[in-house]
Amino acid sequence: MGDNDIYAKQGFGNSSGFGQHPALIIVDFVNGFDDPDMFGGGNIHSAILHTRTLLAAARRHHIAICFTRVVYADDQSDAGVFCLKAPSLRTLTESARASQIVSELEPREGELVLRKTQPSAFHETGLTSWLTHKGIDTVVIAGCTTSGCVRATAIDSMSRNFLTVVVTDCVGDRALAPHEANLFDIQQKYADLLDSEKTIAHFSGKRDHA
Repeated sequence: MGDNDIYAKQGFGNSSGFGQHPALIIVDFVNGFDDPDMFGGGNIHSAILHTRTLLAAARRHHIAICFTRVVYADDQSDAGVFCLKAPSLRTLTESARASQIVSELEPREGELVLRKTQPSAFHETGLTSWLTHKGIDTVVIAGCTTSGCVRATAIDSMSRNFLTVVVTDCVGDRALAPHEANLFDIQQKYADLLDSEKTIAHFSGKRDHA
């Protein structure tokens, strides 16, 4: 019995669906994660390029948009256990070039930019209240890394009872094995997987494309 058969037998891998009021969350597509000499590599740059098209469509269809950045205080006073596991994260301060959102995806006026110090975009950031205020029922996730901040955000989104979609060609990781393994696990338990073309079809109301 293969992996898919085991999960199916136990009732995993069902679709949670795509609601009527989505928001796009772009997780940590900053310069440092686009640089293989810092935090990047793998398929992250390709995911950024695909996200340009997704972001343009979200703007065209007036979808609520949020970006996240990992940002630590200059004096490291807010650096915790995450920075013990990965000390180089401490370099991602407010003014550091590495912590700035990549130029291909530069936020526009009216688009939310959240600073965070933990993997999940929801952890102590105010994201939940922002989504609730806007009447959002579906969280669409792009960003990096698939095995880290994307996964944590997807789990926390589902845990808050948002329908959750991870856009497969718009998420990336510095290594492909954890990228693929985590997409598999996310689909089985936490979120639906759609590519950018099918996600854009939902943005435009063409739900027969799903």
